[in-house]
Amino acid sequence: MTRIALTGTAKLRLAAAALACATALGPSVASADVEIEYWQYVFDARVKAMDRLIDMFEAENSGITVKQVTFPYADYQTRVVAAHAAGKGPDVVQLFYGWIDNFVDGGILQPLPEDAFPASVIEAEFFPIVEAMKRNDQYYALPTAVRTMALFYNKKLLAEAGVTEPPKTLDELVEVAKKTAKQDNGGNLVQAGIALDIARQDHHWWRTILTAQYGGAPYSEDGTTVTYDSEAGLKALDYYLALQTQHRIGKEGFMDEGQAAFRAGLAAMVVDGTFRLASYGTIGSFEWGVAELPAAADGTRANYASYFANGIGASASGEELEAAKKFLAYISSPAAMELWQKEVGELPARKDVAMTEANLADPVFGPFIRALDYSQTTRFVDEAAQRQIAIDMVNRALLQGQSPADSLAEAAKAEQALLDKHFSK
Repeated sequence: MTRIALTGTAKLRLAAAALACATALGPSVASADVEIEYWQYVFDARVKAMDRLIDMFEAENSGITVKQVTFPYADYQTRVVAAHAAGKGPDVVQLFYGWIDNFVDGGILQPLPEDAFPASVIEAEFFPIVEAMKRNDQYYALPTAVRTMALFYNKKLLAEAGVTEPPKTLDELVEVAKKTAKQDNGGNLVQAGIALDIARQDHHWWRTILTAQYGGAPYSEDGTTVTYDSEAGLKALDYYLALQTQHRIGKEGFMDEGQAAFRAGLAAMVVDGTFRLASYGTIGSFEWGVAELPAAADGTRANYASYFANGIGASASGEELEAAKKFLAYISSPAAMELWQKEVGELPARKDVAMTEANLADPVFGPFIRALDYSQTTRFVDEAAQRQIAIDMVNRALLQGQSPADSLAEAAKAEQALLDKHFSK
């Protein structure tokens, strides 16, 4: 994976910015030692990067100890909710942006103190997608990094098929995938042209990206109404399903999950995010590349941006709250974002840290960063439930023979009921 070298001046600038950010938080922590807990889910690169940031923070903030606590992703939300109910929640907690309503409504987070995190500064320095963390004119969390989607491709498999460059359009993606897909004598897929996995990233590809490329939108501007049950949404779904049903260049469940197929060298392409860079960076059996997601026939580009953010737990108070404010400021600083990009592969959430000439020209980071100019962030009210609706929609069409139009309409009805329930509170 590409690493970005910083000049001495840049390092001093970033260190100074981090220190200023960490010290301009109002009252200082008392002289007695204070321990706070930071919680996140288990993801090896993230855990190691946070360990480094904690060491750096503690070296600069005598008297504050940060204990990192991690849980498996499948159990993470449950553990956070249970701990909050027991009055033993974290002081600083990581959350996916799509969980924000559940965390705010559940009283798990407290608003970010305005004295330490002025809204005007946040909105001037961070990418606009950070506004998804705002409720009732108050911010509840800040990201260290943001993610977009791109097309990962296996250079070896493309070359063996006589393909000299990754596809630039949706039609070209189908043609390249046809050239690289392989079936055995029984017609079973043994090498995918493109790995497909609706439960991982493909629900974003269909909902937010393909729907936009066909001229639609998944939701109304205020996020209260499902709008993908439309001609554009159906065209997007037809395109996605046809990769399996018509072209037979990928298959749901092939190698269990799409990322596993790509890592094993048995998929020529996969739509995935920046968060996969650290994992794919360990592949030694072939060389892979990254390209911007293929455009529609008319040149329309679209992308989906997301992020994990960090907020202050509702139970933090007194010296723990002051320490939590300092720590959150530190892990949201330019220096932390530079480290996170190098160690985890995710993009800095601050515009001036991300949009550098070196980043934009980088063969790995460049396609992701350029996509920030045309990315949308879907506002989820219950990310897991909304993802499951998309999974069920695809499974009805693939496994039960329901027509794409009927399955789409059923999904839209189910999701609208979910939105109505949330917004009626």
